[in-house]
Amino acid sequence: MTIEKAQQIVDKWINTIGVRYYNELTNTAILTEEVGEVARLMARIYGEQSFKNKEQETTAKTDLADEMADVLFVLICLANQTGVDLSDALKRNLDKKTKRDKERHANNEKLK
Repeated sequence: MTIEKAQQIVDKWINTIGVRYYNELTNTAILTEEVGEVARLMARIYGEQSFKNKEQETTAKTDLADEMADVLFVLICLANQTGVDLSDALKRNLDKKTKRDKERHANNEKLK
C-alpha cells in the first residue's frame, strides 16, 4: 500500500465508519497518547523495564505492531485534516536529510 493510498483509505474510513474526524487538537492529543503506548512497549521489550506478568510478555510484539499502526493511523488523520500530502512530505524530508547529513553520519565515530 502506498502512503497516498493509505491516506485515501483512512479518509474513507473516517467519513463512513468513524462518522467524522476529531478536531486537530484532539487528534494531536490522541497521537501523543499512542506514541506513549509505543514507548511503554519499547521500554519493556528492548529496555530495562519488565512486564507485570508473563502473558503481557508473550503478546508484546503483536501489541507493538498494533500500537505502531495506531500512531500511523492518527498521523494520517492529522495529515488529511491539515492538507499534508505525506508522500510528498516524506520525499522532501529525505532530500533535506540527505543534503544536510551527507557526510555527517559517515564521519560520526559513534556510528562506526
